[in-house]
Amino acid sequence: MSDLKGIVAPFTTPFTEDGAVDLALVAPQVDWLIDNGVHGLAAGGSTGEGHVLDRAEYCELIKATADAVDNRVPLVAGIIANSTAEVAARGLAVKQLGIAALQITPPHYLFRPDDDAMVGHFQEIHAECDVPILIYNVVPWCYLSPDLLLRIMDEVPGVLGVKQSAGDMKLFADLVRRAKPENLIFSAVDAMLYPSYQLGARGSIAAILTAAPGPSVRLWNAVIDQDWETARDLHERLMPLWDAIGVDNMPSLVKYAQHLQGLDAGHARKPTSPATEAQKQLVYEALEILGLIAN
Repeated sequence: MSDLKGIVAPFTTPFTEDGAVDLALVAPQVDWLIDNGVHGLAAGGSTGEGHVLDRAEYCELIKATADAVDNRVPLVAGIIANSTAEVAARGLAVKQLGIAALQITPPHYLFRPDDDAMVGHFQEIHAECDVPILIYNVVPWCYLSPDLLLRIMDEVPGVLGVKQSAGDMKLFADLVRRAKPENLIFSAVDAMLYPSYQLGARGSIAAILTAAPGPSVRLWNAVIDQDWETARDLHERLMPLWDAIGVDNMPSLVKYAQHLQGLDAGHARKPTSPATEAQKQLVYEALEILGLIAN
């Protein structure tokens, strides 16, 4: 877990056109992302359509990804499930694969647990799995405040950090400012990664990293090197790509961006809709700005 920092790309799950998981496409994507310089991978999250995987498919995906990674970079296993028992069962099923952490969403159905129940949720999962946890703070009607996130990290030693999503930079800034040095705060505010890094984010786990890993790595490196001119240029050239992919069928658009760079990432699983011709044109134009269209 101490090696988890920088650009942690959220792996897209490859499906065949009829909806089966296409494990043959896992290793090529792993190699492509690592060759582009990413510092870690996250599988089974929202970009990875983890919400449409049953437990057996999920376990097969994480194993195939771990085998392909072969300890070259840290691997985070995302878990999107509503019950404490199901999250713990998935965590137990993959803990022996050498993963760095579990990336866990709060319950994402209609009913929101109160704060004590939310703390208990993460306490029980960690007690069962004994694997470091990142809270994936993304569910709109179950969005956890900085106060509650900090409380969970204080009261549940195994919760080591947060992947902070949504576009409210005030909440992100509050969380980073108030976090302890040992709290690992990652940004998933795709349009604002540049200022997130400047504010002290440990790194990012965000869809745009998987759609354009090379420029995303260069942006991180530019901020670390305090090369503000390069960082600002990359930020401005990445923004059109986020405008193009940051919509409801985002997994399809991230996969199309990968396709335009020469990677076969398969299809999205229904009910996610495929990319329209108009959407494809926007992705193409954004990648042109970044010089990423494969010859």
